[in-house]
Amino acid sequence: MEAWILFTIAAAFLQNLRNGLQKSINSVLSTTGAAYTRFAFGLPLAIIYWLVLRSLISDELNWSWLFWTYAFVGGVAQVLAMVTLLLAFALRGFAVGTAYAKTETLQTAIFTVIILGEAVSGAALIAIVVSLIGVFVLSSAKSSTGLRSILFSWTEKSALYGLASAALLAVSAVSYRGGALSLEGEGALLPAASTLVVALTIQTTIMTVYLLLKEKGELTNVWQNRGKASLVGVASMLGSVGWFTAMTLQNAAYVRALGQIELIFTFLTSVLIFRERITKAELGGTLLIIGGVLILLLA
Repeated sequence: MEAWILFTIAAAFLQNLRNGLQKSINSVLSTTGAAYTRFAFGLPLAIIYWLVLRSLISDELNWSWLFWTYAFVGGVAQVLAMVTLLLAFALRGFAVGTAYAKTETLQTAIFTVIILGEAVSGAALIAIVVSLIGVFVLSSAKSSTGLRSILFSWTEKSALYGLASAALLAVSAVSYRGGALSLEGEGALLPAASTLVVALTIQTTIMTVYLLLKEKGELTNVWQNRGKASLVGVASMLGSVGWFTAMTLQNAAYVRALGQIELIFTFLTSVLIFRERITKAELGGTLLIIGGVLILLLA
């Protein structure tokens, strides 16, 4: 099995774990404060990881203006993606906003061609579309909003915010790959770690300034809950190592498409751990996602 596949599966699992851990602090922190823990507590660990790799790998990296541009664009785009998705939720359009935010995989394929000039195979596009249909089916199953309603609500504000969030996430993913490749390292680990550290530094700075200006006292609240917050940071950082390394090794569109396996982990957690009853729509949506993943891997 190729290394990028293993890194992606690990990243998807850790992201699912991070989401679960983050729920435990949502009751004591604001939505922004909870999201902030991913960056602030993940950054020190990412720096330590980079220092260890730097001591073991003697590659000379090309710290060009192109790298800094890619890293800055990727870091800012990811923060803005979070903001636009929160705006969708604020409109009480959770199901619609989430469904359209998952068009990230398709938009990543588009931006991969536009920004990096990397082709996406026909089989990969089919895999992405099949998985995307599965996501829409799952989104409709988990809400009172029907599938038809979700599909024909793309002009609503919540859907537009979801599409914007997906576009920004796609730009960030493609930018991270572009940044790591521009460093021209011999392997993938050090360029990926370097891009991760710079992106997290940018994101932590932006979020810190925002909290100081808009949510005074939240930084103190975050620190008071540093025990649980640090666990979120650990899971987030390890997951990010997986994503960044996978996207350094392989086309970002393929990585994000395989990353939909996270929803399968969520499904299994609901069934096996929480013993939740599943509907036919949930099962059908999950099977479509599995089908899309298999098409991608077997193509």
